[in-house]
Amino acid sequence: MTDARTPLVVTQHGATRMFTLNRPDRRNALNDILVEALGAALSDAEADRDTRAVVLRGAGKSFCAGADLQYFLDLHSRGHAPTGFLRGVSALATRLEASRLPVVAAIHGHAVAGGLELALACDVVISTPTALIGDGHVRNNLLPAGGASVRLPRKVGDAMARWLALTGALLPATELQRTGWLHEVVDHEHLHTAALTAATELAEHAGPAQHAYKSLLSDLTGLDEKYGLAHELDAFDTHWQTSDVPTALNDFLHGRTTNPNTHPAPTGTR
Repeated sequence: MTDARTPLVVTQHGATRMFTLNRPDRRNALNDILVEALGAALSDAEADRDTRAVVLRGAGKSFCAGADLQYFLDLHSRGHAPTGFLRGVSALATRLEASRLPVVAAIHGHAVAGGLELALACDVVISTPTALIGDGHVRNNLLPAGGASVRLPRKVGDAMARWLALTGALLPATELQRTGWLHEVVDHEHLHTAALTAATELAEHAGPAQHAYKSLLSDLTGLDEKYGLAHELDAFDTHWQTSDVPTALNDFLHGRTTNPNTHPAPTGTR
C-alpha cells in the first residue's frame, strides 16, 4: 500500500531500493516536492553500501505523465517561469544517468515528456506492451528541458527520435521495442517482478568495475571517437591502479567465486 500523503514511496527489496512515484491522481506528474524527494532518495540509496540497484516505477495508472502542467500555470500566475524548476528536473535526470547505482525503469500507462526523460536517464527500461510512450512536448507548445533532445536520439535512433519529437506522438511500447531501447516488454501483472529480477541481476555484478563502466558510458556518449577511446584507456588504467583487479582475475582463473564488493572501490565511488 502507498501513502497518498507521500509523493515518493521508498521500499527495500534485498539489495534493490525501489522508488515509487506516488501522485496517482496526477498520473505521477512531476512537481518541485516530488523532484526534491527523488533527489534525496537517490542520495540516501547511493550512501547505503547494501543498496546496489534502484527500480523507478509509478503508482496508480501510469509511470509518469511528465511535468505537472498545473504547477507550471501556478508558477506563471505568481510571475515565475518554470525554468528554475526544470533545471531541477534536468539535474535529477543527469544524476540518475551518472549514479554509481544501475537504475531500472518499470513503465506502465504513460511515460510522456518529463516521464519519458526520467526513463531515458535510466540504464534499463522494462515496459508493459500497452504503455504509451512519447515526447509529447510539441502537443502543448513546449520544448523539452529534462534531456530529451540529447538522450532520445541516442536511445531510440535519430529517425524515431525525430518522429516522436516533431509530432508529439505517443506510441505503444510494442512499437518502440524494435529500437532496442526497451530491455523487456511484459504483461502488467509481471512488471514488478521483471523489474526486480533485472535489478537483482545488476546488483549481483555491482562493484568498482561496474561503477567505472557506467561512468564511461555516461561520459563518452557523443564525444569524438578518438578522444573517447583514449579516455576509455585512461579509465581502465585508473581502475586497474585503484582497484584490486588482479585478485578478481585470479579468482576467475582458479574457479573461485568473486564478489566484487569485497575488493576496494576507487576513491569517491561510495
